Amino acid sequence: MNKLDVQHKFTLEHVNLWYGEFQALKDITFNIDANLITALIGPSGCGKSTLIKSLNRMNDLIEGCRIEGSLLLDDEDIYSNIDVNHLRKRVGMVFQKPNPFPMSIYDNIAFGPKTHGITTKLKLDEIVERSLRDAAIWDEVKDRLKKNALSLSGGQQQRLCIARALSVEPDVLLMDEPTSALDPISTAKIEDLLSILKKDYTVVIVTHNMQQATRVSDRTAFFLLGEMVEYGDTEQVFSFPQDRRCEDYITGRFG
Repeated sequence: MNKLDVQHKFTLEHVNLWYGEFQALKDITFNIDANLITALIGPSGCGKSTLIKSLNRMNDLIEGCRIEGSLLLDDEDIYSNIDVNHLRKRVGMVFQKPNPFPMSIYDNIAFGPKTHGITTKLKLDEIVERSLRDAAIWDEVKDRLKKNALSLSGGQQQRLCIARALSVEPDVLLMDEPTSALDPISTAKIEDLLSILKKDYTVVIVTHNMQQATRVSDRTAFFLLGEMVEYGDTEQVFSFPQDRRCEDYITGRFG
């Protein structure tokens, strides 16, 4: 099925998550729509990073983590019906701090496709160029693909990490505070990139930056103390919040 045919990319119903005795997510129910940017906002410790990591089962790596409820990707339960390696191919992740591998720019991008069985140089060359173009960094690095990725600036490293995530052709791109460690110019480049990427990908972004959420996202979900307090079109959430706690947060009364 073409992913454009799918209105809801993720469907969450009554999702609860615990780290040991601590409940980090409380009865989360909502849909994440395909080919849109969904922003998760809220103060530190409210559950938004926990939620985004649940979408590709990164929380599996945390001892004592337990999850209940239904979490579907294209109507498949990701906790019972999908192999975790296949899931992470379909649902890519970009973290808060750029984390390129200590190898060449080329090898950073080729790493994932090689892991999934692509070995011919011609095919890898095509994937590397396409991914770097899609991440709007090809023109900056095309003449130094054999240079170590750690020689790039912070903003370039983050776009390289986006290209690395795109190299395995995911359906979804998860981004956990992807610009918080970057300067304003690099942040603007990544925000511009997001509006292009959503034509081909479903994007979920965690951000503390209210202005960023209003600039880049189509939908916004506000989290507080593990609960999803409000969810809707970004313009509606920011202009006419329905819940006083959401209004207090976005107007700066706390957070």
